[in-house]
Amino acid sequence: MTKPGVKATYFSVKSAYSITEGQAEFPRLVRQAKRGMISIERHGRVEAFLVSRERMEAIAETMELLANDEFRTTLADYRAGKLKMKAL
Repeated sequence: MTKPGVKATYFSVKSAYSITEGQAEFPRLVRQAKRGMISIERHGRVEAFLVSRERMEAIAETMELLANDEFRTTLADYRAGKLKMKAL
């Protein structure tokens, strides 16, 4: 967790590109997205993100789980200490 006003850097490679740069370097950016999310900017404002298939699948799965009332109730119970995990 970072302190307010401190920008965290998780990757040593550039992760924000202009649309023009993105068009010119798209194949490389697709490969780079496997290591982390890429932001695409227009006039200095983020307009889109490029993420790997694996990351997008994880995001979609999380969204599906959080849309399920039974899952959210179970998760809340676990966080409240009412449930324990069992080894599989």
